[in-house]
Amino acid sequence: VVNKLRGTLNVAAVKAPGFGDRRKAMLEDIATLTGGKAITEDLGLKLEGIQVEDLGKAKKITIDKDNTTIVEGDGTQKAIQGRVKQIRAQIEDTSSDYDREKLQERLAKLVGGVAVIKVGAATETEMKEKKARVEDAMHATKAAVEEGIVPGGGVALIRGSKSLNKLSLEGDQQIGVNLVKRAVEEPLRWIAVNAGHEGSIVVAKVKEMKDVESGFNAQNESYGNLVKAGVIDPTKVVRTALQNAASISSLLLTTEALVSEIPEATPAAPAPGGAPGGGMGGMGGMY
Repeated sequence: VVNKLRGTLNVAAVKAPGFGDRRKAMLEDIATLTGGKAITEDLGLKLEGIQVEDLGKAKKITIDKDNTTIVEGDGTQKAIQGRVKQIRAQIEDTSSDYDREKLQERLAKLVGGVAVIKVGAATETEMKEKKARVEDAMHATKAAVEEGIVPGGGVALIRGSKSLNKLSLEGDQQIGVNLVKRAVEEPLRWIAVNAGHEGSIVVAKVKEMKDVESGFNAQNESYGNLVKAGVIDPTKVVRTALQNAASISSLLLTTEALVSEIPEATPAAPAPGGAPGGGMGGMGGMY
């Protein structure tokens, strides 16, 4: 810390990941990835005796409050593959589910790559817009990796609503089912409306399709297999959207009153030029 404050050595201290023996193993993983050495007393190495060649290298390291990301470590491919092979052997030998999970996490960090996406634009406003789109795409990709994908364009909700037909309910419960069946049509309905089509007609046509992956492609205004056309949604996004909508709806139904701000009355804008009769002031008898 003193060296950092004085500017003698520009460093950042990062807490080592894991605990106990697992921490040592993860430090050795980092050393392999960066082409350095893990400085531990078990190996007879001390901080006072390290040389420059003992340090690892990387093209870029990003550090925040919770994570440290190493980009393009300087470790050799042979050393990394050897480490990967060793971890895979440990996964096969272990009988503990917890240890297996932690070993798989270490394996993923060594095998998985890190990409840097650079966003450029002519103006700052355009750059922010592009950056937001890239971030949305990145989050959607992560969600897709977690739970898979479904056909996009609101089709997945309509296909899933068929399971509601199997319910045999009465009274208010059946009314609730009918509300959900109608609500899940809205995404597709508005996609069609925004594309200049009649929403009800598009919804009816999609319901008649036998292929579960087929639907309305608003980009080219045609019907077909959406998955093959690249119109997809992460399953997690569709699921959480439906769950959150149901949660908010149930909250509103059980709420006796809602509190809202009274909108302020805005006075009408005065006529331009100060001419009360709609004419232009100061123009005399000109036409």
